[in-house]
Amino acid sequence: MNLNFWLLQREFSWAQPFRTKAGALVFCILVFLCCYVRAVFAEDWSDNSISWRYGNQFREPFNNQDISKNIVSFTHASGYRYGTNFLNIDELISDSNDPASVTSNAGAMETYIVYRTTLDIGKLSDHEIRFWSARGVGLTGGFDFNNKRDADYNSRKRMLVLGPTVMLDVPGFLYISLLQLWESNNPSISAGAFNPGYPMDRYYYSPHPMLNAVWAIPLGSSPISFEGYADFIASKGVDETGHNTAPETNIEMQFMYDLSAVTDSKKNILRVGFEYQFWRNKFGYSDSTVAPYGGNNAGTPMVRVEYHI
Repeated sequence: MNLNFWLLQREFSWAQPFRTKAGALVFCILVFLCCYVRAVFAEDWSDNSISWRYGNQFREPFNNQDISKNIVSFTHASGYRYGTNFLNIDELISDSNDPASVTSNAGAMETYIVYRTTLDIGKLSDHEIRFWSARGVGLTGGFDFNNKRDADYNSRKRMLVLGPTVMLDVPGFLYISLLQLWESNNPSISAGAFNPGYPMDRYYYSPHPMLNAVWAIPLGSSPISFEGYADFIASKGVDETGHNTAPETNIEMQFMYDLSAVTDSKKNILRVGFEYQFWRNKFGYSDSTVAPYGGNNAGTPMVRVEYHI
C-alpha cells in the first residue's frame, strides 16, 4: 500500500493522538492492517471502478445556499484469504456557492480518502463463527484523510478507526461495525475570511464511537442493486472554537442498474443509478452552533455513473 506510506511521510502529525502506550499500540495495529496484510496475502478477487456523480442540493456549515458538486471517484475493493480491503478516493468540485477563496469565483475543491481493511476472525482462527443471522466476525481498521481548499475552513481532517465488525448472512453483503474514532483537524483560514478563533496548531477531538453499516444487496434476479453506507457518530466533545459538538448522522444510499443487457457487455461493467445522501449535524455542528446561517443539515439527490475497469 504505497498510498499509506505516502500519507504517513507527508503528514505524520495525524498520528499524534497515539502518544500514550495504549495509543501507540492502536497505531501499530492500524499500520499493520493498512500496510502489511495485502503485502503478505495474495488477492482472491479484486474490483476497481471509476465513477461520477452530481447533485445540486449539497450544504456546508455556515452556508445557507444550495451547492452543486461534481464528484469523481476511484474505488478499489478486494478480498484475500483472511479478509477484505476497501479504498475510495473522491475528488469533490463545488460551484461558486462554495468558493475556493474569499475573492474567487471558482468553486472549492476537496480530496477525501477512505481506507478500510477487515480481518475475518473465523478465517484467521480456522474456525467458522456463525450465530443468529451472522456469517462471520471481523476486526476493521483504517483511516480517513481529507484536504479541502475553500473560503473559510480549509479542512485538513485526519482520522484513524478501529473496532469489531459483524458480517450478516444476506445476498451480497452487509457489514455492521462499532468503530472507535480518533480525529483531528488543522484548518487554515483564507486571507480575508472570518476567523471565529481556530487554533494555530492541529486540534484533537475527544475519541468517540461510530456505528457503521455498509451494504450491497442485489434485488433478486433483477439488474438492480441496493448499496450504500450509514454512519451514526457520537459527539466528539468540544470543537476548535469551544462549542459542544452534536451527534452526527450521514447516510448515503443508491440504487444501481447494470447496463450489461443494453450494452452487450460483461455483467456490472457499466452501471447507472440514483443516489441520495442524508446528512444531519454535518461535522458535528448543531443547529445552535451554526445559527443563523444553517448548512449543517442536507438532503441531496444525485445521479451516478460507474465504470468497472
